[in-house]
Amino acid sequence: MISTRTRIAAAVAGLAAVGATTVGAVSATAAPATPKNTFQTSHLTIAAASTAAQAALDAATKAGQRVSVAVVDRDGNTVLTLRGDGAGPQSYSSAQQKAFTAVSWNAKTSELAGRLQQAPTLKDIDGTLFLAGAVPVTAGNAPIAAIGVAGAPSGAQDEAFAQAGVDALGK
Repeated sequence: MISTRTRIAAAVAGLAAVGATTVGAVSATAAPATPKNTFQTSHLTIAAASTAAQAALDAATKAGQRVSVAVVDRDGNTVLTLRGDGAGPQSYSSAQQKAFTAVSWNAKTSELAGRLQQAPTLKDIDGTLFLAGAVPVTAGNAPIAAIGVAGAPSGAQDEAFAQAGVDALGK
């Protein structure tokens, strides 16, 4: 026969094991604490970037224009590019530079082109292109990406196609 003392000890040990397992499970699923002196940013998924880029390219194709489309992340790094059939060789890098410019200043490049009158040396910043054709993507008024389009006969058309890409993200 098992003594009462042995049964109590076994029960306590069993409860301790269950408690430890429960605490471990909670700890493993709890959100990590945010360390001091850090911040979080939002980013487009590759699926969202693909959707936006394809919508911009589709809008251009529907209008009979041959363009390239670039999507950059918050840091200006290229997430993806699409070079439409028959797009000019200059359009690929121009779309990237326009997108980089839009995300850097969180503004459409058509608006930024006007700022050059007050600060003409802005155009000297490496990797920028102050021509209409790019639109930032924002979350909470902060830029998280940008879509740049190049290759249409006018920057206004490029920008309309880029806006179609941004608009596709809201659907």
